[in-house]
Amino acid sequence: MLILGIESSCDDTASAIVKDGRTVLSSVVASQDAIHSAYGGVVPELASRRHIEMIIPVVEESLKRAAVSLSDIDAIGVTQGPGLVGSILVGLSFAKAVGYAKKKPFVGVNHISSHALSAFLEDGEKKEVPDFPFVALIVSGGHTALLSVDDYTEFKILGQTRDDSAGEAFDKVAKLLGLGYPGGVEIDKLAKQGDPSVIEFKRPIIAKGSLEFSFSGLKTAVLQKVKGAELNEDTKRNIAAGFQEAIVDVLVEKAMWAIEATGVKNMVVAGGVACNSRLRQRISEVAVKNNIRLFIPPPRFCSDNGAMVALSAYHIIKKKGAGAFGNLNLNADPSLEF
Repeated sequence: MLILGIESSCDDTASAIVKDGRTVLSSVVASQDAIHSAYGGVVPELASRRHIEMIIPVVEESLKRAAVSLSDIDAIGVTQGPGLVGSILVGLSFAKAVGYAKKKPFVGVNHISSHALSAFLEDGEKKEVPDFPFVALIVSGGHTALLSVDDYTEFKILGQTRDDSAGEAFDKVAKLLGLGYPGGVEIDKLAKQGDPSVIEFKRPIIAKGSLEFSFSGLKTAVLQKVKGAELNEDTKRNIAAGFQEAIVDVLVEKAMWAIEATGVKNMVVAGGVACNSRLRQRISEVAVKNNIRLFIPPPRFCSDNGAMVALSAYHIIKKKGAGAFGNLNLNADPSLEF
């Protein structure tokens, strides 16, 4: 079965062709980093306008790279939420239009659960994949959450952020330090030149054993340091290193608490922040120490992409049947739950 996956929940316009819910034949992503860099974060109106401009060329390119046509596609998967409503509407409206015109079923999928399944994607040789159940740590610009994943279509939220996501905190701190956008990439780069022990930040744990996150206080703590310090290059490096270490400590510790709470020994870490080199290093070390099978997708499948959406859609269709999908009343849901 060939699935066309479309993702437009935030600022990346993405399309992919995936075969049988596993093999990625093509994956195309049009980034908007250059557009939003002047603002230090995503401007929703600009994001949705750019999606309108890019959705057709991105889908056409994904079809071209996979050497297929829309007639060859068996179904369309598209992000229904959560995310920015204007951005979601562009991808969803396009999927509905193509589905109606070409008489193809179209399936709305959850953006966060799609990230959790991204470890199953392959675009080369066969690879080892997680066993069910597993714990998924999803860390991105819009979301930070811990999930229990029992099957391809069965998810339960164990904990999530009460305020800012980890990715949002990275972007805002990068702006405070006068760095570029996206902030996570810039802080990761700068932190490698700093010493996290020089300027330390309190870890926002909330409570022992809690699987919820809160990063707004950490962001405020950085703001106070910036205001009270001579912001030379050495200070910037050490603030970046200290801030990043605090974020990573919280993510790793809570992920381990989730493992203890569920008793499983499989973990997936995904989302844009899963590209962070320090997070990948630390959670890999802890996983080895605790005999946990850890799966972190390559960066191209950690950040937003259409392949993870196609994968999710495949398993939803496989479970319910293609005839259950194609409702033109399907609408964007910026707060979509499982």
